[in-house]
This record gives sequence, structure tokens and C-alpha cells, in this order.
Amino acid sequence: METEQLLQMTNIIKNFPGVKALQGVQLNIRKGEVHALMGENGAGKSTLIKILTGVYHHDEGTIVLDGENVAFKAPIDSQLNGISTIYQEVSLIPYLSVTENIFAGREPKTKFGTIDWKKAHKDAKSILLDMGIFIDVKQQVNVYSAAIQQMVSIARAVSMKSKLVVMDEPTSSLDDKEVEVLFKVIDKLKKEGVAIIFVSHRLDEIYTVCDRITVLRDGTYVGTWPIHELSQNHLIAYMIGKSEKEAEELTKMKVTGDKSNEKVVIKLEGVKQGNRVSNVSFALHEGEVLGIAGLLGSGRTETAKVIAGVTPSDGGTITYKSNLVKFNSPSEAIKAGIAICTENRKVEGIIPNMSVRENITLASLKRFSKFGFISRRKQDEVVGKFIKKMGIKTPNADQKIKHLSGGNQQKVLLARWLALNPSLLILDEPTRGIDVGAKAEIHSLIRKLSKEGLSILLISSEFDELIHNSDRIVVLREGEEIGELKGDERTQDNIMRVIAEHSNHKPNLRGD
Repeated sequence: METEQLLQMTNIIKNFPGVKALQGVQLNIRKGEVHALMGENGAGKSTLIKILTGVYHHDEGTIVLDGENVAFKAPIDSQLNGISTIYQEVSLIPYLSVTENIFAGREPKTKFGTIDWKKAHKDAKSILLDMGIFIDVKQQVNVYSAAIQQMVSIARAVSMKSKLVVMDEPTSSLDDKEVEVLFKVIDKLKKEGVAIIFVSHRLDEIYTVCDRITVLRDGTYVGTWPIHELSQNHLIAYMIGKSEKEAEELTKMKVTGDKSNEKVVIKLEGVKQGNRVSNVSFALHEGEVLGIAGLLGSGRTETAKVIAGVTPSDGGTITYKSNLVKFNSPSEAIKAGIAICTENRKVEGIIPNMSVRENITLASLKRFSKFGFISRRKQDEVVGKFIKKMGIKTPNADQKIKHLSGGNQQKVLLARWLALNPSLLILDEPTRGIDVGAKAEIHSLIRKLSKEGLSILLISSEFDELIHNSDRIVVLREGEEIGELKGDERTQDNIMRVIAEHSNHKPNLRGD
């Protein structure tokens, strides 16, 4: 007997001025299932979710929730009808306590009508303990890490006793251990009959936790499949509108080569910086992609910032192109031929109100200027070259970058640094928050650049990304280099084994 339907969205149409956002989209969710909603950025996932949760009103179509026709006018209406949403961007009130954030507007009351803080704190602590979180619920939520704050958001959704939980990129700020905890929470909700709409760009998560997949493309419905009937290559092909063969070409694993005989571009020996980098040593060769693996707090990003001159080292040595160096600013590193794409694209990367042209040439304007005047012709040549080379989807070079998808923004940032012809490119979480199609294109580009002789330092919290795109992987833990994997040794199990062998205690989710 088929599982009972909870949600049926049929022939959903939504138009914005000049844009057909959704055209005849459908989504059917069963009680107690985890349903993946997949598609590239701009496919219509967010618009569909906003219609479901009352942020937008649809132009045509029907929504049936638990047997009742609904059309929510505001998010509070969807919440009152049993729908809760966990967004990628943590949506907590920073100066309120953990308890206040979990029960905002739903605080337990005493018989006198006042808030029963004793019960509220006890209940908040109990919900978090069930999730393996050990924190002081009376503390302001902003004293905790982004990962802990995301778990508090999840606890809030759990506390609502919802029929349907929408999880939009819930793992983007979580490490592997925290993702495991989230999956246990999802399993518990499933057993209680709660349905989950799960949106993620991480295919390994989709195939671990989901029962069925619905794919959207360019605002249209492509299809729905049981998870076991759809291979990853088929899924990517449906999402990007290409053949399975083309999708397979984009996602194939890097053919590794032994680069140990190639020229050493940079070598770190016992590098230290503050209390986050205590003893890091490795060498990167010409044309090599060196992956840096580690859990949150392992010192990956901090090591990259030392190399790029963002935070000068406190100890150890860095040899770059056979010379001992110590970069005291990013400009010094850039002049030497070192470029870095930081993990926080929106804060540290793009200039949102500037054009694609301006963002690409921002770091290399001196090459196009003479006596203070910029040569538009030279600028156009470089910008046109990189828009084509990187496959940047934009109406024109003068489009503001904030209007591009995350994947295309990331390509613009890559183009900015490649325009400098660097010898070393540092990529810190280069595919975080971008869709599967753009991710595959960036992976393909990484392989192509290394083949052309560019040395790349690749940092990622996704072990599969490192395994598929690196020649070697260096593993860090608590600011120290603890192992190196190459060739067939590059497996997720081996990365975790190296980390576990150097653990002095069992990791937990404490907020300290």
C-alpha cells in the first residue's frame, strides 16, 4: 500500500515582471519521507519553497496539505499549519538566548500567564541533548559558532512538532560529525511520520538520507524518481539538461600523476600562526593539485591565509620559488604570483554592486591603465576571454555580479585571479553553496588548469571533492599536519582513519 500523501503541489505557475519563474511545476510529498528537491541555481527551488511557506503567492495551481486546499498569505500561516523551515543562512535573533530562539512566540506559560522560564530552559536543553548538543541554553546564541547556531535552528524546527520540515542547505556550515547528528535527527523525525523536503548541493548527502528526488530545470518540472532508480550521473544530466555522457565527462575523477619530480613551487616547514596553526609542513609541485583535508577547527583556512599574506606566520619557514619568504600582506603575495579565492564569497570576494567586468579586472587594473587612464579595449579583450573560458553565464559584461547565480559568481572570482597569471592558486571551499552543474564545471576547470601547469591548493570540507580533484591530500588536525594520502590511498575512510588515529579524545558537539 502506497504511503499516504501529505503535500500535493500541482501545476504551480509563478511569474515575476519579465520572468517566468515557475511553469506547471508539481511536487508530491508523502508522510514520513525525506524528499530531495534538486535543480541548478535559478531552477525554481527557492521560489517553490517560498510559495509553499507563504512568502510568495502563486499565480495558478493548487496546494493540498494533509487533505486541505491551502494558499498561505504569510509564513506564520504555514507555521500554524505544521510547516517549519530551516534556511541555509542562520535566521536566529543573535542577542536572545538559545532558549528564547527555540521557543520564540511559543514560550511555555505558568498558571499565572507568565513565561515559565524554568520549563523553557529544561525543554530546550532536553531537545538539544537528544541531538547530542551540550551547551548552556541561557547564553546568548551569538556566543556560539555558526555550526552550533545552525543546530539551534534545527532544534527550533523540531520543537514545533511540524508535519513537514523544509531543510534548505542545512549542512552548509556543519562538519562531518555534526552532519551525522543531523541525519540522526532526520531519521527520528521520519519514524515519527514527519515529512522532510531536503535541498542540498551535496550529492553524497542526497543519496544517504533521501527516499525520492524531484528535479526542476529552468522553472519547469523534469520528473520524480525513487532514489535507487536514479544514478548520480543521470541526476546531474537531468539537472543541467545534458546527456549522461556529457555529465559523466564533467564529473569524472582526476587522473592523478606523481608530481614529486616536478619543480617545487612552495614548501612549508613547521609553520605556525597563533593558536590555530601549530605545525604545518608540506610541499606543492608545479602543475599539482594538493588537497587539504580536516574537520572544522583543523587550521585549513588559517594555513591558506598565512601563505596568502592575510595573517603573517609566527614561526617556521615558507620557501616559494626557491626563496625564503614571509608575506606581510595579501598585496605582497599577489605580486609574487599567489592568488586566493576565500571561502566566504559574499563577504570577502565579490563586490555585489559592481559589474562582471569590474569584478574580473579589479586585481589587474594596472595592466590596462596608462597615466591613470584605463584602456577599455584591453579590458574588454581580457573580460571577453575569461567569460568564454570560464563559461560565465551573464547577459553581458556590464551585468551587476549580484544578479548572477552563486556558481557564476564563483567563476568570476576565479577569472579575477587567473587574469593575474598566478603561479599558485589557493581555492578555499570553491564550490560551497553552488549547484551541482556549476560545481562539476569548476571541478573540470581545476583539472584543466593543473594540466596547463598551474599549482593549486584545494581546501574543502567535502572529502569527495578532494578525492576527485587532488593528486595528493594532506590531512590537518588542530593546526598540525598529521598525514598524507596519494594515489589509491585517497579515500574517505583513510582520511577519517588518519584523523581518528591522531585524536586524543572522542569529538562531541560542545559549544565551547
